[in-house]
Amino acid sequence: MDADRPSGSLADADDRILAGRAADGDTHAFGVLVRRYAPMMRAYARRILPGTAEVDDVVQDACIAAWDRLPKLEDLDRVKAWLMRITGRKAIDRIRASRAHADIAEVDPPAPEHVAPPERVEARAGVAALGAALQELPDTQRECWVLREIGGYRYEEISEELDLPLPTVRGQLARARKYLIVRMEQWR
Repeated sequence: MDADRPSGSLADADDRILAGRAADGDTHAFGVLVRRYAPMMRAYARRILPGTAEVDDVVQDACIAAWDRLPKLEDLDRVKAWLMRITGRKAIDRIRASRAHADIAEVDPPAPEHVAPPERVEARAGVAALGAALQELPDTQRECWVLREIGGYRYEEISEELDLPLPTVRGQLARARKYLIVRMEQWR
Protein backbone atom coordinates (compact mmCIF):
# COMPACT_ATOMS: atom_id res chain seq x y z
CA MET A 1 0.00 0.00 0.00
CA ASP A 2 1.17 3.49 -0.80
CA ALA A 3 2.30 5.33 2.34
CA ASP A 4 0.94 8.65 1.02
CA ARG A 5 -2.51 7.24 0.42
CA PRO A 6 -4.64 6.08 3.33
CA SER A 7 -6.52 2.83 3.08
CA GLY A 8 -10.11 3.41 2.13
CA SER A 9 -9.14 6.35 -0.07
CA LEU A 10 -11.99 8.04 -1.91
CA ALA A 11 -10.29 7.28 -5.24
CA ASP A 12 -10.87 3.57 -4.57
CA ALA A 13 -14.49 3.97 -3.48
CA ASP A 14 -17.31 2.72 -5.67
CA ASP A 15 -19.78 5.10 -7.30
CA ARG A 16 -22.53 4.47 -4.75
CA ILE A 17 -20.35 5.55 -1.83
CA LEU A 18 -18.99 8.58 -3.69
CA ALA A 19 -22.46 9.67 -4.84
CA GLY A 20 -23.85 9.24 -1.34
CA ARG A 21 -21.10 11.29 0.22
CA ALA A 22 -21.34 13.94 -2.50
CA ALA A 23 -25.12 14.12 -2.00
CA ASP A 24 -24.36 14.89 1.64
CA GLY A 25 -22.12 17.80 0.56
CA ASP A 26 -18.70 16.12 0.36
CA THR A 27 -16.92 18.10 -2.37
CA HIS A 28 -13.93 15.73 -2.38
CA ALA A 29 -16.17 12.76 -3.18
CA PHE A 30 -17.83 14.73 -5.97
CA GLY A 31 -14.41 15.68 -7.31
CA VAL A 32 -13.49 11.99 -7.55
CA LEU A 33 -16.68 11.32 -9.53
CA VAL A 34 -15.93 14.23 -11.86
CA ARG A 35 -12.33 13.07 -12.44
CA ARG A 36 -13.58 9.53 -13.02
CA TYR A 37 -16.24 10.41 -15.60
CA ALA A 38 -15.24 13.75 -17.14
CA PRO A 39 -13.33 12.10 -20.03
CA MET A 40 -16.42 10.09 -20.97
CA MET A 41 -18.65 13.14 -20.56
CA ARG A 42 -16.33 15.12 -22.86
CA ALA A 43 -16.38 12.35 -25.48
CA TYR A 44 -20.16 12.22 -25.36
CA ALA A 45 -20.55 16.01 -25.62
CA ARG A 46 -18.02 16.10 -28.47
CA ARG A 47 -20.11 13.52 -30.33
CA ILE A 48 -23.29 15.55 -29.99
CA LEU A 49 -21.98 19.06 -30.59
CA PRO A 50 -21.12 20.12 -34.14
CA GLY A 51 -17.80 21.61 -33.01
CA THR A 52 -15.45 21.15 -30.10
CA ALA A 53 -15.26 24.75 -28.90
CA GLU A 54 -18.04 24.33 -26.34
CA VAL A 55 -17.36 20.81 -25.08
CA ASP A 56 -15.64 21.91 -21.88
CA ASP A 57 -18.41 24.42 -21.15
CA VAL A 58 -21.05 21.72 -21.59
CA VAL A 59 -19.20 19.33 -19.26
CA GLN A 60 -18.78 22.10 -16.70
CA ASP A 61 -22.50 22.96 -16.93
CA ALA A 62 -23.33 19.26 -16.53
CA CYS A 63 -21.14 19.00 -13.43
CA ILE A 64 -22.75 22.07 -11.87
CA ALA A 65 -26.23 20.67 -12.60
CA ALA A 66 -25.21 17.28 -11.21
CA TRP A 67 -23.93 18.85 -8.00
CA ASP A 68 -27.21 20.72 -7.57
CA ARG A 69 -29.38 17.67 -8.32
CA LEU A 70 -27.31 14.94 -6.65
CA PRO A 71 -29.32 14.93 -3.40
CA LYS A 72 -32.39 14.00 -5.48
CA LEU A 73 -30.72 11.06 -7.29
CA GLU A 74 -32.69 7.97 -6.30
CA ASP A 75 -30.38 5.17 -7.53
CA LEU A 76 -26.84 6.03 -6.47
CA ASP A 77 -25.48 2.96 -8.31
CA ARG A 78 -26.40 4.56 -11.64
CA VAL A 79 -24.55 7.83 -11.19
CA LYS A 80 -22.47 7.31 -14.35
CA ALA A 81 -25.51 6.90 -16.62
CA TRP A 82 -27.15 9.83 -14.84
CA LEU A 83 -24.11 12.05 -15.51
CA MET A 84 -24.16 11.02 -19.17
CA ARG A 85 -27.85 11.92 -19.47
CA ILE A 86 -27.23 15.34 -17.94
CA THR A 87 -24.28 15.89 -20.31
CA GLY A 88 -26.39 14.93 -23.31
CA ARG A 89 -29.18 17.28 -22.31
CA LYS A 90 -26.75 20.15 -21.76
CA ALA A 91 -25.17 19.54 -25.17
CA ILE A 92 -28.56 19.54 -26.88
CA ASP A 93 -29.52 22.70 -25.00
CA ARG A 94 -26.33 24.31 -26.26
CA ILE A 95 -27.18 23.37 -29.86
CA ARG A 96 -30.69 24.73 -29.52
CA ALA A 97 -29.40 27.98 -28.04
CA SER A 98 -26.84 28.40 -30.82
CA ARG A 99 -29.53 28.09 -33.50
CA ALA A 100 -31.10 31.27 -32.18
CA HIS A 101 -27.99 33.29 -33.17
CA ALA A 102 -28.00 35.00 -36.53
CA ASP A 103 -24.19 35.21 -36.81
CA ILE A 104 -22.93 31.79 -37.92
CA ALA A 105 -19.32 32.82 -37.19
CA GLU A 106 -20.21 32.81 -33.48
CA VAL A 107 -21.48 29.25 -33.62
CA ASP A 108 -19.23 27.58 -36.18
CA PRO A 109 -15.62 27.14 -35.02
CA PRO A 110 -12.95 27.22 -37.73
CA ALA A 111 -11.79 23.86 -39.10
CA PRO A 112 -8.13 22.93 -39.50
CA GLU A 113 -6.50 24.76 -42.39
CA HIS A 114 -5.52 21.56 -44.21
CA VAL A 115 -9.16 20.63 -44.83
CA ALA A 116 -10.85 22.12 -47.88
CA PRO A 117 -14.06 24.11 -47.28
CA PRO A 118 -16.37 21.57 -48.96
CA GLU A 119 -15.03 18.78 -46.77
CA ARG A 120 -15.44 20.94 -43.66
CA VAL A 121 -19.07 21.63 -44.51
CA GLU A 122 -19.75 17.98 -45.27
CA ALA A 123 -18.09 16.77 -42.04
CA ARG A 124 -20.02 19.25 -39.92
CA ALA A 125 -23.28 18.38 -41.63
CA GLY A 126 -22.60 14.68 -41.07
CA VAL A 127 -21.95 15.18 -37.38
CA ALA A 128 -25.08 17.31 -37.07
CA ALA A 129 -27.11 14.64 -38.90
CA LEU A 130 -25.75 11.94 -36.57
CA GLY A 131 -26.63 14.07 -33.55
CA ALA A 132 -30.17 14.55 -34.87
CA ALA A 133 -30.50 10.83 -35.64
CA LEU A 134 -29.32 9.94 -32.13
CA GLN A 135 -31.95 12.20 -30.63
CA GLU A 136 -34.65 10.38 -32.61
CA LEU A 137 -33.75 7.06 -30.96
CA PRO A 138 -35.69 5.93 -27.89
CA ASP A 139 -33.77 6.71 -24.68
CA THR A 140 -32.70 3.12 -23.98
CA GLN A 141 -31.42 2.57 -27.51
CA ARG A 142 -29.53 5.87 -27.43
CA GLU A 143 -27.99 5.13 -24.03
CA CYS A 144 -26.89 1.66 -25.14
CA TRP A 145 -25.43 3.02 -28.38
CA VAL A 146 -23.56 5.86 -26.70
CA LEU A 147 -22.11 3.64 -23.99
CA ARG A 148 -20.97 1.09 -26.59
CA GLU A 149 -19.79 3.31 -29.43
CA ILE A 150 -18.58 6.37 -27.55
CA GLY A 151 -17.83 4.99 -24.10
CA GLY A 152 -16.31 1.74 -25.38
CA TYR A 153 -18.31 -0.31 -22.90
CA ARG A 154 -18.63 -4.07 -23.30
CA TYR A 155 -22.15 -5.51 -23.54
CA GLU A 156 -21.91 -6.84 -19.99
CA GLU A 157 -20.94 -3.41 -18.67
CA ILE A 158 -23.86 -1.78 -20.47
CA SER A 159 -26.18 -4.42 -19.02
CA GLU A 160 -24.91 -3.66 -15.53
CA GLU A 161 -24.86 0.11 -15.97
CA LEU A 162 -28.40 0.37 -17.31
CA ASP A 163 -29.75 -2.50 -15.22
CA LEU A 164 -30.97 -4.35 -18.31
CA PRO A 165 -30.72 -8.05 -19.18
CA LEU A 166 -27.87 -8.81 -21.60
CA PRO A 167 -30.22 -9.96 -24.42
CA THR A 168 -32.12 -6.68 -24.09
CA VAL A 169 -28.89 -4.72 -24.46
CA ARG A 170 -28.00 -6.68 -27.60
CA GLY A 171 -31.48 -6.09 -29.03
CA GLN A 172 -31.44 -2.37 -28.22
CA LEU A 173 -28.02 -1.99 -29.85
CA ALA A 174 -29.09 -3.93 -32.93
CA ARG A 175 -32.19 -1.76 -33.36
CA ALA A 176 -30.21 1.45 -32.78
CA ARG A 177 -27.55 0.43 -35.31
CA LYS A 178 -30.14 -0.60 -37.89
CA TYR A 179 -31.96 2.71 -37.51
CA LEU A 180 -28.75 4.74 -37.71
CA ILE A 181 -27.54 2.85 -40.80
CA VAL A 182 -30.79 3.60 -42.60
CA ARG A 183 -31.01 7.19 -41.30
CA MET A 184 -27.36 7.96 -42.15
CA GLU A 185 -27.33 6.19 -45.56
CA GLN A 186 -26.71 9.43 -47.46
CA TRP A 187 -23.55 10.03 -45.40
CA ARG A 188 -21.87 6.73 -46.27
